Amino acid sequence: MSAPAALIGVLALQGDVVEHRAALERAGAPVLEVRTPADLARVDALVIPGGESTTVIRLLARFGLTEPVRARVLAGMPLWGTCMGLIVAAHDVADLPQPTLDVLDVTVRRNAFGRQVDSAEVALTIPALGPEPFPAIFIRAPWIERTGPAVETLAERDGHVVMVRQGNVLGTSFHPELTGDDRVHAYFLALVAAAHAAPAA
Repeated sequence: MSAPAALIGVLALQGDVVEHRAALERAGAPVLEVRTPADLARVDALVIPGGESTTVIRLLARFGLTEPVRARVLAGMPLWGTCMGLIVAAHDVADLPQPTLDVLDVTVRRNAFGRQVDSAEVALTIPALGPEPFPAIFIRAPWIERTGPAVETLAERDGHVVMVRQGNVLGTSFHPELTGDDRVHAYFLALVAAAHAAPAA
């Protein structure tokens, strides 16, 4: 008898919650919107969507989620942060004394690719997804200025790191949920499936 599919949480305090949920469900995953520690306890992985990082950090604290999320990730729960979610997951933010979860050993720079008017769709080469370029959407996007020794770079744009993985943590500075291409979501689900199967191995 096969194990049940991993339940994927989408942090539903602010940001592109509906879009991530739709993409994950298209990729075949059951999804739960996470707003409380009780919700978090039910899921096997968590996605932190795009939004406004300082607001979400405050909301995580207000809803009693900061330490539970951090503890679960450090214990092995897969986490994926997109755009704002990448900033929230990072070790630190360049030139800003901004609190983070500090579960991904990178330094990010907020709004590094410019303002809203500088938003762009870029054909991004991501070898982990195959030869076809990914239509990456950048909206007030950060880039990664420093990666720790355990961090794998998965994609770059114009010489700037925009997609990384460190063990069970995935980070993208762009918005895969706003495209019709679900390959990054499928990549994350494969990461989750491997983690979910590990205890039984």
